[in-house]
Amino acid sequence: MYKVKFGGKKGKTINLVESPDMVAIRTKDNEELEKVSVSRASKELIAHTTEVVSFPEAGVTVRRVALEEGELESAKATIAHRDETRAALKQEENIRFAGRVLQDAESGEVMLYTENFFVKFKDPVPEKDCLAIIKKYNLKIKNKLVFATNAWFVEAEEGTGLKVFEIADKLLKEKEVEYCHPELVQERRFKVIHPLQWHLAKTTIGGKTVDAHVNIEKAWQRTRGKGATIAVIDDGVDVDHPEFAGRIVHPYDATENNDNPRPKSQDDNHGTSCAGMACAAGLNDGASGVAPEAKLMPIRLRSGLGSMAEANAFVWAADKGADVISCSWGPTDGEWWNPGDAVHNRLTMLPDSTRLAMDYALTKGRGGKGCVILFAAGNGNEDTKNDGYASYPGVIAVAACNDTGRRSVYSDFGESVWVCFPSGDFGYKPFQHPAPISQGLRTTDRLSDQGYDPTDYTNTFGGTSGACPGAAGTVALMLSANPNLTQPEVKKLLSRSCRRIDEAGGEYGPNGHSIWYGYGRIDAGLAVENALAAAQQATGPAVEGTVKFATVGEQPLQPGGSLTGNFTPAKKVLGLALKIHPAVKGLKIKYKVNVPGPGVVESKSEGAYTGTATGRQRIIGFAIELTGMEAKKYEVHYSARLQGVAGLASAKNGDWCGTDKKSGKTIQAVSVQIRKKQA
Repeated sequence: MYKVKFGGKKGKTINLVESPDMVAIRTKDNEELEKVSVSRASKELIAHTTEVVSFPEAGVTVRRVALEEGELESAKATIAHRDETRAALKQEENIRFAGRVLQDAESGEVMLYTENFFVKFKDPVPEKDCLAIIKKYNLKIKNKLVFATNAWFVEAEEGTGLKVFEIADKLLKEKEVEYCHPELVQERRFKVIHPLQWHLAKTTIGGKTVDAHVNIEKAWQRTRGKGATIAVIDDGVDVDHPEFAGRIVHPYDATENNDNPRPKSQDDNHGTSCAGMACAAGLNDGASGVAPEAKLMPIRLRSGLGSMAEANAFVWAADKGADVISCSWGPTDGEWWNPGDAVHNRLTMLPDSTRLAMDYALTKGRGGKGCVILFAAGNGNEDTKNDGYASYPGVIAVAACNDTGRRSVYSDFGESVWVCFPSGDFGYKPFQHPAPISQGLRTTDRLSDQGYDPTDYTNTFGGTSGACPGAAGTVALMLSANPNLTQPEVKKLLSRSCRRIDEAGGEYGPNGHSIWYGYGRIDAGLAVENALAAAQQATGPAVEGTVKFATVGEQPLQPGGSLTGNFTPAKKVLGLALKIHPAVKGLKIKYKVNVPGPGVVESKSEGAYTGTATGRQRIIGFAIELTGMEAKKYEVHYSARLQGVAGLASAKNGDWCGTDKKSGKTIQAVSVQIRKKQA
């Protein structure tokens, strides 16, 4: 048994066991095993193995060794055959390494170890003392790391092998050391599964109306993402695609440590489609991203989970000026259709090296305002709590919803899910889950006959892989509108920029959160409005006060134009009490509500409750206006959710929201904000 600790001396221990029937094979020059020249005997041995997992960026394949026909199966025979295969392959000139394989003792996940270490000493320790300890263990420095104080990436002598775990354990016990673990890598999985861009605007597909979009046209009235930069960390991006022309900045291959992020393997298709979802230009007959004028920072990462290349990718993004970082990958998902799959309960921790690199981006990026990091929630129909990446507190985890405004059948769920974004889906009768209307998402593809489709675009992209970069594009629009927002402010504002979908099945809690949808489906138009309102609030007045509801009483008016009244079941609004804060000389607010029976009731003074005195009544309309000498500098905008009506009713500057007639729809939620008039 071998042990690794993430989180320092008192952190969580991962127990690893040696596989009796697997061999890790590394070729010279990182070539595919099938293309390497070996002896006939070794070819026969390889033919009796099957690939379990590969790490092509390192030229490593993990193979399971089969017993010879007629050979009795036993633990002893299995190990003997494995060792025979290892010994033979070690003699081959073009095989660099043939070693034993470790697995997580609980989950069985293959864990590839290297002879490299991440080590971080406590902040006050002088550097000379850190270097002395590194030398004491005969370790060679590969890099001093910028994302944490007193942190290094070091390597042991070649051939150290499994002794790396013993060295790491001894290092961690040194009183000066805060964190230390070997570079432990596991398979990284992608979160995949014109009129066709139904996720952006209302459209018709096959004669059926699809109205499950993110309201992008309203957002584009204000911004298309200019000035913001989106880093897409993925398997490479076809930067020659005309949809990205003129907007590529600081390209990087974190795996090969060079400036060429283009796809290098035949199956490096995923990143180009993700990048298109975020920021494709929207050429004629092409595909538009959510933020078509944002810059794209393509970062190729083909290394496994937990590699130092993974940490370096986040540091590169932060140091080179990324505003948003989109990650549509993570641990292995369980089979979404199989509730009994043990992978659903497999815990994947976030290594200290990656965690500290992400913290660096979250706090030091954007000149100290913090990069916004988004992760695909996952496609296993399982709880995100077991995914240390998507559930990390600073991250925005994005689930997937479909073209009918319901959860995509595969989408992961849980308290960590922050928002959802439209993506593809499947029909599945055992779950009574109907088929979607569309094929999936239309986005960019690798050029010519490479990629998913020979047309340079694909119409079938999906999974939470498609949802995550779409949400990242929305964040880019927000930061284009208001570059001063900090990372925590963006995350909070995004939660107030959603439309609740699937009210009956969403199980929204008292705080408006659903484990299936987070705070709801992103509304890009509202997100941009909220970002602009936040900028104005920093320099101008805002509306404060309360909204009174039946059964739950007075609730504080949500800032930034967010809806007040996200209750399940919905509650009827009884009245308002509003005021301007901070007070502005020569600027007052007046408001009136329409109560069936008594009729229109006007506010007597700023901050005074205006509405019905009894819960047996309701309001069906309201109007708000600004008065005084300073009123000409501002506008007041307000909206309401009406019972039984899809979408919001909106008005401004004294016009009625709802109705001033004798009968109408009950108002169930309200939003109000002041905006400075454009010069």
